[in-house]
Amino acid sequence: MFDKIEDILRKFEDITMELNDPSVIADQERFRKLMKEQKNLEPLVECYNEYKKCKETIDESLAMLDEESDPEMKEMLKDELQTAKDKIPELEDKLKILLLPKDPNDDKNVIVEIRAGVGGDEAALFAADMYRVYTRYAERQNWRVETMSVEDIGIGGIKTVSFMIKGNGAYSRLKFESGVHRVQRIPATESGGRIHTSAITVAIMPEVEDVEVEIDMNDCKFDVFRASGNGGQCVNTTDSAVRLTHFPTGIVISCQDEKSQQQNKAKALRVLRAKLYELEQEKKHNNEAELRRSQVGSGDRSEKIRTYNFHQGRVTDHRIGLTLYKIDQIMDGDIDEIIDSLIAADQAEKLSKVENS
Repeated sequence: MFDKIEDILRKFEDITMELNDPSVIADQERFRKLMKEQKNLEPLVECYNEYKKCKETIDESLAMLDEESDPEMKEMLKDELQTAKDKIPELEDKLKILLLPKDPNDDKNVIVEIRAGVGGDEAALFAADMYRVYTRYAERQNWRVETMSVEDIGIGGIKTVSFMIKGNGAYSRLKFESGVHRVQRIPATESGGRIHTSAITVAIMPEVEDVEVEIDMNDCKFDVFRASGNGGQCVNTTDSAVRLTHFPTGIVISCQDEKSQQQNKAKALRVLRAKLYELEQEKKHNNEAELRRSQVGSGDRSEKIRTYNFHQGRVTDHRIGLTLYKIDQIMDGDIDEIIDSLIAADQAEKLSKVENS
């Protein structure tokens, strides 16, 4: 492990030297690439430097204890020694996690798609609630939300919504949200006070560049129509909305949030790229049985991942057996505790595989 870290440290130093080279500074694309690489390596380098500092403290404290005769000084050295010793295992675990292969999509923006499932109007109302959860969470992270298309049902519910969340590390934080989210509560439309069970599906897709997924425009058909629902005067009075059909896959995407056809076409193509990329990833996963068996991060849309029980005030993530009794905070976008637990479980699982291989 430490040989690998030393190699990374040398690479980090080489990158730092390159970034000070005037010819590299003049090449903006190269400069940006190196800056990103340096930023990705920084946490590991900082952790390793702290680890080495603890090791030095241990060696120095042991050497000074042999020579020191003053009782107070000896006691202080013992405290320093113990503090450094206690920190070593924690830093070693952190280093192991930082050495795990990084998901290449982690730094990307995400396209989120929420669809009402079983449960009729109540499922649509819950889809609207979850749309708010993710937009509120994005606000807490200082990320930007761009709505792409919304199909509402007129009573505050949403049949389907697609939106982009732009922010560094958005995919790394939200990628485990894909799957079926189940809700148990008394619907606003229920007069008898009975608890209903409904469900929605959430898909989290990384935004992909043109070079990552090639689209043959001959395989695409664009139809234009007049936007409906909320919107400004231009949105609702001109044929600015776009429906994109991709013949090979049968994927249909509608975008109507922008005022011009060109803007909506561009958004529709971004969603199509993300969907095609997701299909390729699913094919890869299907060919890798071990990855597919993973409970955390499988991204299977048919998997029931979470239940929101309003009557009991609890939210349960079934993949990791986590139950939190703070449903009001969670429905207001406070989902960090769930996300952190899922990331920790995923890291533990990957570490276990590395150690057992």
